[in-house]
Amino acid sequence: MRLTNIAAPPPPAASGDKKSLTARLSLPDGTLSVGIGLILSGIGSVLFLRIVGSALDDRGTSQITALWFTTFALAPGLFLPLEQELGRALSARRALGQGGRPLLRKVVLLGACLAGVVVIATLAAGSWLAHSYFDRSWIMVIALVLAVASYAPVHLSRGICSGVGRFQSYAVVIGGDGAVRIVACIALSIVGIKSVGAFGFAVALAPLLGVIYIATRGQLKLDDGPPASWKEVTPNLGWLLLGSLMAAALVNAGPIAINVLASKDTSGHQLKTFFGKGVILARIPLFMFQAVQAALLPRLARLATSGEMFEFRRGFKRLMGLVILVGAAGTIGAFVLGPFVMEHLFKAVLSRQTLAILAFGSALYMVALAAAQAVIALHGHALVALGWTVGMVSFIVALLVQRNEAVVHRVEISLLIGSGAAMVSFLLALRSKLASGAEFDRALIVEAALDFPVES
Repeated sequence: MRLTNIAAPPPPAASGDKKSLTARLSLPDGTLSVGIGLILSGIGSVLFLRIVGSALDDRGTSQITALWFTTFALAPGLFLPLEQELGRALSARRALGQGGRPLLRKVVLLGACLAGVVVIATLAAGSWLAHSYFDRSWIMVIALVLAVASYAPVHLSRGICSGVGRFQSYAVVIGGDGAVRIVACIALSIVGIKSVGAFGFAVALAPLLGVIYIATRGQLKLDDGPPASWKEVTPNLGWLLLGSLMAAALVNAGPIAINVLASKDTSGHQLKTFFGKGVILARIPLFMFQAVQAALLPRLARLATSGEMFEFRRGFKRLMGLVILVGAAGTIGAFVLGPFVMEHLFKAVLSRQTLAILAFGSALYMVALAAAQAVIALHGHALVALGWTVGMVSFIVALLVQRNEAVVHRVEISLLIGSGAAMVSFLLALRSKLASGAEFDRALIVEAALDFPVES
């Protein structure tokens, strides 16, 4: 995700100018609102799985968990690039005083086509999905179709809000998704509804309410303007789409793989839900970093634009150090406190080893993400798409090679290998770009700073 409407940096000032320092340290418009929305979204993920686990039996909970991770492997991967490109193009038009309604029509058409392709593919695979993936539940297939269709307007609305600077509305869409989902599930639980379909539809339809709310307040209205060409909205769309799909698939690959490989009996249902909750717990540092980086990287963008490359490089090294520190703390915390938190928060059991490996994999993913953002800022969209693809392919290969290992061990090690492979790819790409003399693009730094595939 991203904010595109960042005010232009102030001109360089003389050394010692206090205003220059203040300008460098100030946050871009909307960072606080969006950061709060992101944190609420992360908290909402934890609470949602806690409520579902209390309301449904093991089979129903495993079905909802499968729907949850599949939705967030598909929807952000498909529609986040449209959000990015719409926001970028609207921001550019806004700077020129031009309306963006013709632009929106183009992107809506693209979104409808993407959603249509996925819906048709999902329905075509419906028999396998219902019987083998969702444990004989066609209602979950329908919920998945509705979820994919729902997130198309969600991401388009976020693109509008970021492109025209309506950041509070952007935060409402992000935070409202989790809040509505939790309220709906609490209501279902209080009423005593045990139907897995009802909870599935809560996952699928909850994001739309935030969009409807801001739409009724006129926050999605755009002025008319000059005709839009396809080039205006698709300069990097292909690479963004590939990279986004692979990144979203990799970060959600573990629970999806467990759902496919685990047995279909009661112990298998329990394993699926326990593992999914362990993945969410291991992602907590990732959610925290997501909010922090929204403030840090745009500051670095201003340094790069002002030509203060020494300060920029030092700041970026500090950011990488922060990533490593947060990742290490998360891994140690998962090993020491993970089983206790799992038992008391989720009423679930996973070994210290599994939780630590999941957290370490999440830490490697964080490093990969930070490096990928730097590569994007150096005009390396294709290299970023390649890096996430290398990570996803490495995960699949590792999963296939370990056929004789226990299911959980196969998946946790494969996640570690996939995230590590992506990280190495991006670090090598970054080194190559810097060695070739590539220069950081401030607009791309801002874009990269808030691009993030973790939505759950």
